[in-house]
Amino acid sequence: MSNFKTAESVSPKHPDKLCDQISDAVLDAFLAKDPLARVAIETVGGHGKVFVVGEVTSKAEADIESIVRRIAGDLEIETRVVRQSPEIAQGVDTGGAGDQGIMVGYACAETPELLPLETVLARRLNQHLFTKWPYDGKTQITTKDGEVFSVVASFQNAKTSELKKSVLVWLKNESKAKLSDEVSLHINPAGDWQIGGFDADTGLTGRKLVVDNYGPHVPIGGGCFSGKDSSKVDRSGAYMARKIALDYLKKRKASEVYCYLAYAIGFAEPVEATVVVDGVQEKVVGYDLSPKGIIEFLDLQKPIYEQTARYGHFGHPTLPWEM
Repeated sequence: MSNFKTAESVSPKHPDKLCDQISDAVLDAFLAKDPLARVAIETVGGHGKVFVVGEVTSKAEADIESIVRRIAGDLEIETRVVRQSPEIAQGVDTGGAGDQGIMVGYACAETPELLPLETVLARRLNQHLFTKWPYDGKTQITTKDGEVFSVVASFQNAKTSELKKSVLVWLKNESKAKLSDEVSLHINPAGDWQIGGFDADTGLTGRKLVVDNYGPHVPIGGGCFSGKDSSKVDRSGAYMARKIALDYLKKRKASEVYCYLAYAIGFAEPVEATVVVDGVQEKVVGYDLSPKGIIEFLDLQKPIYEQTARYGHFGHPTLPWEM
C-alpha cells in the first residue's frame, strides 16, 4: 500500500500570518523593554482595518499602531488592551502554569531540520517563491512513498507560466525533492490573481496552527503560540516538548520521537511528561519542566518571536529550542 503525506505552507503576506506577525511583534516590543512582561495579544485584520485585542501587564509601553503599519501597511487600527486577569496572574505569580493545556513535541530523522519531509518541502518551496513574489501565497506538497507526487502553488501577482518555471527550477535543484513518475503540478489552479492579503480576505492570530507546528500528520495540542509570552505553556511547553524530542532523537539515534507535556492551571509541574521513542512510551527524565524552569533553560524572555510567525516555529537552527 502506498504511503501518501501532504503538508502546506503559507507566505508571510498571507492574512493569517500577518496577524501572527503583528501579535508577536507587539510581544517583542514589550519584552525588549520589560523581560517580565505578561502578554496575550490577538489580531484580526481585513478589508482596510486591523483590530488588536488582549491583555498586557508590563512596566513598558508599546506603539502598537506603528507595529501594525510596519507589517500590514496603512490601515484603520483599533486596539483594546487591558491588564491580565488577577485570577490568572495569581496562579502564574506563584510559579504555576497560566492555563491548562497539552503540548506535543516531535522530531524525526527524515530531513536535516528533523521535521517531516512533506512539511519541509512545502516550506522550502514557499520560501523560494516568496523571494521572487513577496506577496500572499500558498504551497502544498504531497509525497508518495517519500517522493514528490503533487505540487500546488498559488502566488499573488505571479503569472502562471513564470510561477511554473520557478517551481520547476526549485524541483530540479532541491536535493530532498525526489520526483515520482506520476508527479503533477497545479500552478495557480484557479487562475492568475492580483488581490491578496487583507485586501482579499480576513486574517486571525492562531489560525494556522498546523503550519506553525509539524504538518497534519503529527498531532498538536491545540494552543496558539503567537502573541503569548513564555509564561503561557501553550508556547513555552510546546518549545520544550520539541527540545526534548530532539534530545531523545539524537541520544537514542531514533527515527521518530513524540513528546507529550500536559499542565493544570496554577500548578508548576506537568500532569504528564512522556516521550514515545520509535513507538515505545516512557517518562521524560532529567528536565525541569516547571514554567519557570523552561523559561530559564530556553532563555525565553527575549524579543525573538516575530520571526517565528513567518515560516513555522520549528526547524530553524538559531532558535533556542532547536539547539
